[in-house]
Amino acid sequence: MFVAPDPGRFRLRNSLRAVIGVGLAVATAELAGLSLTASITGGLAALLAFFTVLDSTVRRQVVTTALLPTVGFPVLALATALHGVPLARDAAFLAVVFAGVYARRWGPRGHALGIFGFMMFFVTQFLHAAPGQLPELYAAAGLALLAVGAVRFVLWPIERRTPPPAAPPGLPGTGLARPTTRQAFQATAACGFALAIGQALSEDRWYWAVGTAWWIFVNTASRGETLVRGFRRVLGTVLGIAAGLLIAVPLHGAPAPTAALVAVCVFGIFYTAAPSYSWMMFFVTVMAGLLYGLLGVLHPGLLLLRFQETAIGALGAALAVVIILPVTTHAANDAWIQRALHCVRASTAAALDRLAGDPEADPAPHAAELELLLGRVRMALAPLVHPLSPLRARKARARQVLRLLDDCAREVRGLVAVAADPQASHDARLAAACWRVEAAVEALTAPRRGNPETAAPFVPPAAEAEPALAHLHGLEHALVALAAPLRTDPRAPLIPAA
Repeated sequence: MFVAPDPGRFRLRNSLRAVIGVGLAVATAELAGLSLTASITGGLAALLAFFTVLDSTVRRQVVTTALLPTVGFPVLALATALHGVPLARDAAFLAVVFAGVYARRWGPRGHALGIFGFMMFFVTQFLHAAPGQLPELYAAAGLALLAVGAVRFVLWPIERRTPPPAAPPGLPGTGLARPTTRQAFQATAACGFALAIGQALSEDRWYWAVGTAWWIFVNTASRGETLVRGFRRVLGTVLGIAAGLLIAVPLHGAPAPTAALVAVCVFGIFYTAAPSYSWMMFFVTVMAGLLYGLLGVLHPGLLLLRFQETAIGALGAALAVVIILPVTTHAANDAWIQRALHCVRASTAAALDRLAGDPEADPAPHAAELELLLGRVRMALAPLVHPLSPLRARKARARQVLRLLDDCAREVRGLVAVAADPQASHDARLAAACWRVEAAVEALTAPRRGNPETAAPFVPPAAEAEPALAHLHGLEHALVALAAPLRTDPRAPLIPAA
């Protein structure tokens, strides 16, 4: 969590900005004289707007943020109207689940709108909001989104100085095999199971089971990823409950310290989301306990119920991915690794063009995209590198792949930094080294044939080599070393077909 790469300190700045934006949203609601329920709704709406709006350009981010009420407000109205009609409420909630997951096929905007719609229904259950509170809930959410817009696009426009990398597109498919369609059915089934068992356990707090099942399906693409994510969510929740017993319960909802700790949790959620799902869930659970304290309903038994509902939701997700339209992970892993390797080649070529004097060439976006792709590779390989995985040989190979890809990313970051220096020079050795990098990538991504040892030979750098040449040599060394774990006996896939 603390040593994960943070190019340009983007995660740090984004986390601090989120704290400011959420704080401003809550303060605005309080100054407007809205109720505590409305203020919490506004704060959660602001958090979601920061967390889910991830379009590739600032213009698209502005549009997506503006569109959030078009989904959130009708869902709020539906949820409050049906709050006292359990059967209709449950059916509507599952319909929102299906639509929210299905909307991911329309890219980052559909993803953000789907999550926002689901969470507005969830928040209504969390706060037990009634129809009479709807106007102030609208006011709080509207003020929160205005606060988000002011902080994100005016006061601290991080993305204008450092354009956000485009999220890597999902893996292709058609019909029921299309990831969004398959996951829509899986998530709806999982949430239906969680809803039924969760209500049998608690008629008041069942929604935690549904929320768990829903979030486990966010940003996962295979059976193994979903199972590991469920395990990590339960682990983070257990740690968060333990912390809640020590922190949230003794506070008894005291406003000032609770507000300060909620701000810490908001920072932790954003800062740990990328490198550690378990730690993100730790901060989410502690924040939930603090909010329950503000509402005056927190007690140790409620935290125990929180764990039980989380376990039910994780079990529902596990059953859904195993039984309903299951997908294996081998092909997905190969696809993500190949995309990362092609991105390495694109970064290298752009850096070489920049060093050759082309002012239009910019390797930085490729390097940022590489970080996102490596995140997807880590998620895809998570089932193998998990401590409980019994496949020791494949675990070792997977860890070797991750280590070498991290080496590639480190060399690419160094190369980008050198290319950004206007004093950096270019010579024929750089072109030759770049060609060898491209050949090494081609050897790794081409269809398997012949001996994998035919990759381009690695030539150690001379002691007096220029920094750019040293980074290219290091990159070449890592790529050639990748041949062993990636191109070993094709009959023993990196990820087992399970």
